[in-house]
Amino acid sequence: MPLESTRSATLAIDLDALARNFARLRAAGSPAECAAVVKADAYGLGVEPVARRLLREGCSRFFVATAAEAAELRALAPGVEIYVLEGARDGELDSLAAARATPVLCSLEQVERWRGRGRALLQIDTGMGRLGLSSSDVEELARRPELLAGIEIELVVTHLACADEPDHPLNRLQLEAFERLRRRLPAARVSIGNSAGMLTGGALRGDVVRPGIGLYGGNPFADQPNPFEPVVTLRAPIVQIREVEAVQTVGYGATFGVAPPARLAVVALGYADGYPRALGNRGVVAVAGERVPVVGRVSMDLICCDVTALPRELVRVGAPVEAIGPNVPLDEVAAAAGTIGYEILTRLSPRLKREYRGR
Repeated sequence: MPLESTRSATLAIDLDALARNFARLRAAGSPAECAAVVKADAYGLGVEPVARRLLREGCSRFFVATAAEAAELRALAPGVEIYVLEGARDGELDSLAAARATPVLCSLEQVERWRGRGRALLQIDTGMGRLGLSSSDVEELARRPELLAGIEIELVVTHLACADEPDHPLNRLQLEAFERLRRRLPAARVSIGNSAGMLTGGALRGDVVRPGIGLYGGNPFADQPNPFEPVVTLRAPIVQIREVEAVQTVGYGATFGVAPPARLAVVALGYADGYPRALGNRGVVAVAGERVPVVGRVSMDLICCDVTALPRELVRVGAPVEAIGPNVPLDEVAAAAGTIGYEILTRLSPRLKREYRGR
């Protein structure tokens, strides 16, 4: 269960925007069915409010990572289809059965473990080098159909390594491998497209699409504008304003120098809240809609920003500072930190106060 909030920093989550993103994805993926990926506590935003809103919007298929996540979701959504991406792991068969969850079988060992237990998905590795049946595994299943006895294959799945780059040649090679290998298996519908793949269209979609990051307002593409609405806004209050009276440095390591008449705002946000330490001297925040730089290193609970250029009436103790939101987009924050929006979202701390709009 999430930890109780202990911070004045607030993560505002716009479930109305989430719903509009889902509608955009569902329309783009049509005629394929649109599932939703809600693993990792719905990408850090809270699986309960996210799943409940998606249910209201008509979503009836969900992907999670583990049997434990399936059990949590089943308690919220008794009538939906739940698919477990890590498959039928040893020791989890009873948990999967209790959650009425369908595993995505990723290896011959998992296929053997699931024999006689009913519905399953099969995942083929076509170029990711992660979970999935290899080409030799698929050939073994083709030679020995008894291995699939008592398994009803609902979908055959693969995952594209470069869907965020629609013109990448590996996409075509993976699709060709997938078509060749899936024809060696019993006939079944397919699932290929994540947020980027389903927007690219055509063969990258399949019969069931499974968006993740696009639902939560992140950009699924590496070099295209973000087609989705922002869902999260991270704000924290100013707790002190410092008038710089002499040449000095800021923060641990003395990595940034200031001189009069500079003004600094100290903000109650740090890496323990999920704000990346890598954003020291690189990040940007917004005060009253005006962007200002983060200066010095990010510490556990605090950051400093240079507000010298702002009118004094805009900068006061208690005023909110936007660290992620309409003025400081998620993917800009991620790029400045040298990472991706997925990691920023999933590392937001449980100690942040979460506020939901549109329950």
